[in-house]
Amino acid sequence: MNKQLIAALVELEREKGIKMDTIIEALEIALASAYKKKYQVEYECRIAIDNTSGEIKVFKVLDEEGGDESEEEISEVEVTPDNFGRIAAQTAKQVIRQRIMEAEREIMYDEFKDRVGDLVTGIIQQSDSRFTLVDLGKVEALLPPYEQVHGERYRHGERIKCFISDVRKTSKGPQVIVSRTHTGLIKRLFELEVPEIYEGVVEIISIAREAGFRTKISVRSNEKNVDPIGACVGPKGSRVRMIVDELGGEKIDIVDYNDDMETYIKNSLSPARVNKVLIDDENKFALIVVSSDQLSLAIGREGQNARLAARLTGWKIDIKSDKQFEEELAEAREERVMSKEEESASEEIEEEDKKKAAGPKKKKEKDKEIGKAAKKKKEVKPDKKKAAGPKKKKEKDKEIGKAAKKKKEVIKKINKAAKKKKEVIKKINKAAKKKKKDKAVIKEENKKNPKG
Repeated sequence: MNKQLIAALVELEREKGIKMDTIIEALEIALASAYKKKYQVEYECRIAIDNTSGEIKVFKVLDEEGGDESEEEISEVEVTPDNFGRIAAQTAKQVIRQRIMEAEREIMYDEFKDRVGDLVTGIIQQSDSRFTLVDLGKVEALLPPYEQVHGERYRHGERIKCFISDVRKTSKGPQVIVSRTHTGLIKRLFELEVPEIYEGVVEIISIAREAGFRTKISVRSNEKNVDPIGACVGPKGSRVRMIVDELGGEKIDIVDYNDDMETYIKNSLSPARVNKVLIDDENKFALIVVSSDQLSLAIGREGQNARLAARLTGWKIDIKSDKQFEEELAEAREERVMSKEEESASEEIEEEDKKKAAGPKKKKEKDKEIGKAAKKKKEVKPDKKKAAGPKKKKEKDKEIGKAAKKKKEVIKKINKAAKKKKEVIKKINKAAKKKKKDKAVIKEENKKNPKG
C-alpha cells in the first residue's frame, strides 16, 4: 500500500502540478491528529513518511533534562501501532482529495484572473430573480441582476456572449462575474466583427451606452484610405447588424471622431442636423442651435440622445431651437439696454441726492451773509436805509423766485427717474412671463412628440 501511495503522489505531481512534498507535509499533520484522536493520547507525537518506500512511522516526543538546567535534550521513541496502515489510508484519501480540490481552484483562479475584460461565450444553466448562472466550460460564471439588461430574458440552454467584469477568490473556488451592460462588451463585439478594429487600423475613442436602448460609439481611422464608419457598418450593414442582433435589437449610432470639438459635438448628436455650436472651453459647455423640426430628434426620447452625446464627448450640452435662440438673444439685448438705462437713472438720482445733501450747507452760508449785511445796515445812516430799502426787497424777491424754479425742476427730474424705473421693472416682468410661456410650449411639444 505504501509503495502505491508514493506512486499515486508522483502521478498527481505530474498530472495536476501538485508537489509531492506539500502533500506529504499535509499527510503528516493529518495523521498526527488522527493518531491522537484514535488512541486518545495527550503527549506530543511526530509522523515520519519515507519519500522512497512510503513507510509510515509514529514517534513519541520526550523532553529529558540534562546535567545543566539550561540545556534540554529532546529524544523520540517509536510508538507505531500495528494497524496504523488502515488509519493512514483513510486519512491519506481525505487529504489528497482536499489538496486536489484546492489545487484545481488555484489553477482556475490563476487562469481567469488574467481574463478580466475578455469576451466569453457561455450556456445559461439557471436563471431566477436573484442571479443567472452561465456555464463557461471549466467554471460557472455569475450574471447578477445589476449586470443584466432590463427586459432581456435568459432561457435555459441558450448561448450567450458576456464580458468578464470581475474575478473573486472565495473559499469555494474562483467566482467569475460576467456582464451584459458593460461598455466593454460593445468594444469586444466590434473587435470580433470588424477586423480593422482588431488590427488597430480603426480605433474606438469613446463609448456611451444605455443598455437595452441605445449606444453611441465614436471611431477614427489611423489610415487615410479607410473610412472608419463604413468599416464598422460593413457591406449592406452586415457587421453592425450582427452586433445589434447579439444585443437584442439595441440601437447603435457610429460617430466620426474629430479633434475639433465643434465638429465632434455636431457628429455626436446624429441623426439630428445641427445649425450652430457655441462652445465654452473653460467650463466644457456647448450650446447647440437646431431648426425647430430637428429639436425633438436632437434631444431624443426623454433626453436620451442629448444625454448620450454628453457622455460620449465629456461636455455639458444645452440644445435650443432657432426661435428660442433668437428670442433669448433679443431678450439679452433688451436687458443690456435696460441695465444701461437703470445705471444712468441711478446716477441722476445720486447726483440729486448729493445736491439735496449739499442744501443745508448753502443755507448756513446764506444766513452768515445775511447776518453780515444786517450789521452793515446798522452802520449805514437812517436816510440811506430808507432809500436803499425798496431795491433790496426786489432783489430778494427775485432770488426767492429763482430758488422756487430750481426746486420745481429737481422735483420733475426725480419724477422722471421714478417713471423710468417703473417702466424697466414692467419690461423685466414681461420678459420673465415670456420665458415661462416658452418653457410650457416646449413641454407640450415634447408630450405631443415623445419619440426622438
